[in-house]
Amino acid sequence: MKNYQITEWCHRFISEQVQPGDLCIDATMGNGNDTELLCRLAGPSGHVLAFDIQMEALRSTRERLEAAQLPANYELICDSHENLLNYAARESVSCITFNFGYLPGGDHTKSTKASSSLTAVAAGLQLLKKGGLMSLCIYSGGDTGFEEKEALLSYLEKLDPHAFLVIRSDYLNRPNHPPVPVLVIRD
Repeated sequence: MKNYQITEWCHRFISEQVQPGDLCIDATMGNGNDTELLCRLAGPSGHVLAFDIQMEALRSTRERLEAAQLPANYELICDSHENLLNYAARESVSCITFNFGYLPGGDHTKSTKASSSLTAVAAGLQLLKKGGLMSLCIYSGGDTGFEEKEALLSYLEKLDPHAFLVIRSDYLNRPNHPPVPVLVIRD
């Protein structure tokens, strides 16, 4: 079996979820890894909204998508993930991805925070259509990472079990506070 990193593990489930024509959201664009996957899966008839507060992320993602020669089925949005409700209708989104923490290779002082991340996840849950999937890669460490991780996990474990299925996975034998992948499926 392949030695999966957290994003690869989540990508397996995302690949089973997203169909051509779907509306998807990459709530934390970063360098565009999830954005690229969502664009490929949604295809020319689908649409992907990708969010980040750093222009550097939009620039590197645009370059990545253009180099991959993907159809222009995406919007790169310089806005906080906590404003997702301003960009899509409730119960219209097939898949939403989150990678919490900081921009890989970027400024570590600019990272997601518990308060805005909780708002974003709550908004995303309203946007998911029935059977929709939310993928969360929760990294901890740094100044606020542990606080954000605990806040997110506490929020997710209290979701109505009749409305959402929450699946948490853990790396048991990885040192240095390994990331926590979580999947949320709207029933």
